[in-house]
Amino acid sequence: MKIDHSLPLEYRTEENRLKILGFWIFLGAEIVLFGTLFASYFTLFDRTGSGPSGAEIFEIAPVVVETLLLLTSSFTIGLGVHAMRMGNKKAMLTFFAVTLLLGLGFLGVEIYEFTHYVHIGAGLQTSAFTAILLTTLGTHGAHVTFGLFWGLFIIMQVKRDGLIPETANKSFIFSLYWHFLDVVWIFIFSFVYLKGMMQT
Repeated sequence: MKIDHSLPLEYRTEENRLKILGFWIFLGAEIVLFGTLFASYFTLFDRTGSGPSGAEIFEIAPVVVETLLLLTSSFTIGLGVHAMRMGNKKAMLTFFAVTLLLGLGFLGVEIYEFTHYVHIGAGLQTSAFTAILLTTLGTHGAHVTFGLFWGLFIIMQVKRDGLIPETANKSFIFSLYWHFLDVVWIFIFSFVYLKGMMQT
């Protein structure tokens, strides 16, 4: 296996470079998935029937907390990748752990939100609007949940095997996934919550 030491650790073998390319292609499919959900949301946005509108159910405080948690986690995962490239295993693991804790906090607030929506009568069967809202938020939340488990396995593997091209490659691909979730959340924050709060 030919190793190019002039490249960052995660790119040093051809196999690793192909894996990263493959993951970018996978993210393209994920963009299609969330794009479809957003298109459906925009179509069903006003279909509230006898149920509540976004302006009636959205609360700004939880949304701001979720946004701060997830954007901060994007910063810490970036610091983790930087530490990995510097060969600082301890710092890399610390930043990855902080990222997962922030993601767990985000998920906790989102679960609170879902419980609140159901409690006030905004469930999946209430209206087309609430159905697509919960489906969109739930899909993103499921991706975050998967990311938490994935990140935990990455941490365990790096602790066991150290910083080698294989573990660096997996860690970098995970960071791409996490950044993608943050970008999707920015769209959710802008076009679901902010738009919903202005709904009349």
